[in-house]
Parts: sequence; structure tokens; C-alpha cells
Amino acid sequence: MNYLAAQDPTLADFGKDPWWLVLIKILFAFVFGLLATLLGVWFERRVVGRMAVRPGPNQAGPFGLLQTLADGLKMAFKEDILPRAADKVVFFFAPTISVICAVTALSVVPFGPMVSIFGHHTPLQVTDVPVAVLVLLACSSLGVYGIVLGGWASGSTYPLLGGLRSSAQMISYEVAMGLSIVAVFMTAGTMSTSGIVAAQGDATRLTVFGTEIPAPGWYAILLLPSFIIFFIATVGETNRAPFDLPEAESELVAGFMTEYSSLKFALFMLSEYVAMVTMSAVTTTLFLGGWRAPWPITLWEGANSGWWPMLWFFGKVLILVFVFVWLRGTLPRLRYDQFMRFGWKVLLPINLVWILVLSGLRSIEDWQTRDRLLATAVGAGVLLLVTLFWPSRKPQPKPTLQEQVNSRPHGSFPLPPMDLQVPPSPRTKRVVAEREPANVTAGSDPREV
Repeated sequence: MNYLAAQDPTLADFGKDPWWLVLIKILFAFVFGLLATLLGVWFERRVVGRMAVRPGPNQAGPFGLLQTLADGLKMAFKEDILPRAADKVVFFFAPTISVICAVTALSVVPFGPMVSIFGHHTPLQVTDVPVAVLVLLACSSLGVYGIVLGGWASGSTYPLLGGLRSSAQMISYEVAMGLSIVAVFMTAGTMSTSGIVAAQGDATRLTVFGTEIPAPGWYAILLLPSFIIFFIATVGETNRAPFDLPEAESELVAGFMTEYSSLKFALFMLSEYVAMVTMSAVTTTLFLGGWRAPWPITLWEGANSGWWPMLWFFGKVLILVFVFVWLRGTLPRLRYDQFMRFGWKVLLPINLVWILVLSGLRSIEDWQTRDRLLATAVGAGVLLLVTLFWPSRKPQPKPTLQEQVNSRPHGSFPLPPMDLQVPPSPRTKRVVAEREPANVTAGSDPREV
């Protein structure tokens, strides 16, 4: 039997652990989500500070590592304000829904292969089921209900608008995310997360200049369009910039969190960062080989055995979290109509076409692996080029100032043009001409006098 294949857990390996080992796994997943959140806040502030050419937090503790802990203690001792018009029960439980759903998704994420813990041979995963991918989708969908209920229960206008935006955002980008996962379990032949990681461990052989080289079976390479669309939908699902429209402070003050304070505000903030780390772990599992080492580390025989795979897993998650932070420090927030148009008119059609292409490729059983990989890459490239260079409607020429003024209906009030260059009124011309007739020449603008 292959040494690396023997380390892959299967569904038959779950459900055999003693109760204390299950509690250790659950505690590890919870502590991982909590510590990753605390370090994620510090990491984001340091990275964005570096991008903005400023130091970031560097006073509390070494490298400012205790700054997040200090902020958490400060939030805990702040005054907890309850709005008079709020629904007290829903207002209290809404933040906990978001946190619980984000942490629950970690229960089906594999952190590593089979290891020995106190003499018990067990997988580094809390549990796995034949439909674990659907569990991830359910946790991602239900997490948005905390935002929607929090905005509705606040009894205020801005939180309500933020909650409505979040519900529309969930519907729009959940469809694109689900279709991306369809391509994954269509290729892997299973919806079990441990099975998907095991399927990505089968390396392919490519011939380059007459030499065979191993190529990773990661679905981020084999299913590149699905990987890109899934990650974009993940950013939209976690309400991260440039898709942070439910809490847009420029027009909604703070969106669904406007009326929250103290620990309940901290829970909403915690849920955002837990969801960011969780979705990074899910993306790593589905598309980046999970806990498997990248090439050329795989040349080492023991790279995918023992406790080393946890290091590769955490490294991939850290890289994806950095991309989340990079997007926030780089891209401006989209308008709401741009956001919805991008989800329904760009991501959804591309995903549907890509699934049809992938289904056609998988129906050809007599192709070699490298030929399938080549055809998949060519199809992805052609699809991307068609999307980028698809002819769009030519923009209409901008009307001149005089055309904007003349286009108004007869007898209506004058409307200011779009560029805010308000033309001078006849009364202004007459008054200026009466006061200083010698300084006004024919055809001149009275505002320049």
C-alpha cells in the first residue's frame, strides 16, 4: 500500500474516538477559530498599516500583539445600550447566531491526516459526513441570518437597510458559491471533505520538452474558473471589502451594527473575522489540496505524514487571509447596483458555462490525464478571454451644458446639470449689467466680473 495513501482518513475512520478525544478535537477547533480571530485583527492592522506606510499597532506587547486583547477588554467594559424600539430577545441572540455558524463550519474541515494521539489512531478532524460540503454551505447561509435579524431587531432605519442588503447579498453570491462547489465534487466524485482532500493528492504527470514532471492535482489549477468565482463569492459572503455593503459607513453609519455596543458589538466583529478564517480554511480544503504539502516540499517522503501537514494547512490559510486584507487595503467599495450586477450577470453565467464545459470534458473517458488538463486549461483561458473582451455598449456622448439646459420641458423649473456647472440666470445678467455696465462686455460671463 502507498505510504501517503495510508495516511488519508476515510468516512470509516470517524465515529470511533472516545468521548474525551472528541472533546479535545472540538476544543482545538474552537480555540483555533478564536486565536485566529485575535491574531487576524492584529495581522490586518499591521498589514494595512504597512501598505499605508505607517507602523500600525506596536505599543501593547511585542510588535503590538496584545493590542487586540486590550481592545477586547475595552469592549467588554463598555456600556451595553439597548434601544427602546428593539426586539430584546432577537437583538440579544442575533450576534451569537453569526459566531456559532462560523465556528460550526470548522467541524468538518480536515486539519491533517491520520495521527496518533495518546495511543489512538485518529484523523485530525472533528467529524466528517458524506455530505460535508452541504454542511459548509448551510453554515455559510445561516450565518447571514444573524446579520439580517440583528438589523431588523434594532428598530432603526440604518440597521434595517444593512440587514436587507445582507439578505440580497446572501442570495446573489450563495448561488455562485454553490455552483463552484458543484464543479469540485463533480471532479472528486464525493462531497466528503476528507475525500476531496484525498482526491487532490493524486499527482498527474505532464510532459514538458520531453521530460515528465509531477503536477499537483489541486483543484485551484484543474478548476481555475471555479476557484476564482468561489473566492470572489467568499469575499461577498463574509461582508469583506470591497463587498462590505451591509455595514457601509459612508451611507449607513455602520449598517446592521449601528445600534450595538459592548460585548454584542464584539461578537459581531468576532463573527466577521471567524468567518474570514473559516472560509479561508474551506477554500484551502476544496481547492488548495487541504493539508497536503505544496511542491517541491512533496519531494520529501514524510511531508504529508505525522503532524507536519498542519503546518502546510495553516500556511495556506494565512496566505488566503492576507489576500482578504490585501483586497481591503486596495480596492474601493462597490456601488450596490455594481455589486448585484456583478453577481448575477457576470459570475453566474460564467459558472454555468464552465460547468457545461467541465461536464463535456469528463464525458470523454479515453483521454489521458495530461490531455484533459490541457483541454481544461485551454477552455478556461478561452472563457476568460471571451469574458474580458466581450463587446460592450458604447457610452453615449455627454451632453453639453447648453444641451442640458435646453432639454428641460417648457415652463418647468430649471434643473442643475449633472456636472454642477449652473448657468447664469437672466436676472443675474441684468443686475450685474445695471450695477457695472462699463465692465461687462458682450458675450462675457457675469460671474467673472
